[in-house]
Amino acid sequence: MIKHWCIAILCIVTFSCKKHYEAPVPETKWNLFDSPASTSLTNETRNKLEGVYSVSEGADVFGASAALKWSYTVNGSDTTYQLSMFCERQVVYVICEGKRLDSSILLNGYWRNVVNTETGIARFTISKNTGGGYLLDSSTLNAVPGTIITGLYGTAQDTTRIVRMQYNRPLYKATPLEIVAHRGGGRTSDLLPASENTAEIIKLASSFGATGIEIDVRLTKDGVPVLFHDETINERLIQRNGMIGPIENYTYAQLNSLVRLIKGERIPTLREALDVVVYKTPLKYVWLDTKFKGSIQKERDIQVEYQQKAAAIGRELNITIGIPDQGVLDNFVKLKDYRNIPSVVELTPQDVTNTNAQIWAPRWTLGLQNEEVDKMHSAGRKAYVWTLDVPENISKYFAQGKFDGILTNYPSSVAYYYYAKK
Repeated sequence: MIKHWCIAILCIVTFSCKKHYEAPVPETKWNLFDSPASTSLTNETRNKLEGVYSVSEGADVFGASAALKWSYTVNGSDTTYQLSMFCERQVVYVICEGKRLDSSILLNGYWRNVVNTETGIARFTISKNTGGGYLLDSSTLNAVPGTIITGLYGTAQDTTRIVRMQYNRPLYKATPLEIVAHRGGGRTSDLLPASENTAEIIKLASSFGATGIEIDVRLTKDGVPVLFHDETINERLIQRNGMIGPIENYTYAQLNSLVRLIKGERIPTLREALDVVVYKTPLKYVWLDTKFKGSIQKERDIQVEYQQKAAAIGRELNITIGIPDQGVLDNFVKLKDYRNIPSVVELTPQDVTNTNAQIWAPRWTLGLQNEEVDKMHSAGRKAYVWTLDVPENISKYFAQGKFDGILTNYPSSVAYYYYAKK
C-alpha cells in the first residue's frame, strides 16, 4: 500500500513540475497603423513590395536576408492580406498587415522563431523618401534597390530593437516548387497560433510560406472522415478530458461534443478542412495522408466533390490521395478506375507506376535520388520529398536535388531558400 501511495505522489509531483511552454501571438495594436487616415494598400503596391531584401540591422535575429511575399485569407466577405518575411536565420518569420499613411507605408505584425519560444511585435515603415512614394505610385512597375524598410521589434516588454532591410532583387519563381506544410500548416508541438490538422492552422499555412498542405485523415466509428494525426486520443493533441483510445472507437458526435484540441478547437471533418482550402485560402495542393484501414471510397468521393467545387469557382487545386503503406495501397487499387485517381505514393517507384500515381514521395533520409526523380519526370510524374526541416538539408536539396515539392514542418524555412535563390 505504501509503495502504491509513493508511486501516486511521484506521478503528481512529476506532472505538476512539468514545464509548460507557450509562444502566444502578441497584441499588435499600433495607434498610428489604426489611424482613421490610414488606408489599405493596392494590389499594385503589394506586388511591388515583394522581393529579396538584404538585412543590415537585426541580422543577428533575422539573418543576412529575407524573402518578402504576400498571402491572404478570406473571412466572409472580407479578404485579409498578410506580408510574410521568410528569414535566412534559423526558422524565423515575420507576418504583417500593410497600410498607407500619406506617402508612407506602414507594416504591423509580429515575428517568431519557431525553434524556440521567441516572439514579439514587429513594426516597420517605408517613408516617402526611402521608397514609399515610388511603391505607392500607380505608374511604376517594380520595387527598386533603393527601397528601405526600417522598424522596431522585440518582446512584449521591450520593442526597441532596430531592424533595417533594403530591396535587393525579385523573388525567384523560375522553377515551380510545391511547399507542402505538414499537418495542415505545422505541428502543435511548435507552439503555433493554432493546433495541427485544424481549419484554423490551414488558414495560416500560406502566411507560413506553404503553397500546399498535407493533412491526416482518419475515420470515426460511424465512418466520418476527420483530421487527426495520431492513432489514439492523447494529451499531446487534446485538452485532458479522460478520454483515451483510438479515434475509430468514437462517433463523430462524441468527438465533436467532448474533445477539444490543445488550442481549444474541435476536431474538423475532412469536408470542413477542404471548405477552408477552397474558399478561404490561395493554397493549390492538398495531400490526403490516409491513416485508416478499410475502404477509401468516402475519401475518394470527397476528393472528387472538392475538385469540382474548386473548378466551379476557377480555383487551381490538386487534391491527391496519399498512399503511405501496403495496406492503404491494397485498398486503393480496389477503387473503380484507380489508375486515373490523383494520388501520391510513398512506396517504391514500381508502386508509383502500377497505380499511375501523379507523385512519388520518398523520405528525405533516402537521399537525393536524382536518377529516380529523372525517371519520374520522363514518365510525366512529379517527385516530392518528406519531411525536410533542417536548414542545412533544405539548402542541400535546393543546390543538388531535383524534387518538385518539399513536405516540411517549417514551410517558412523552405520558402526562404526557394524565393531567395539566384
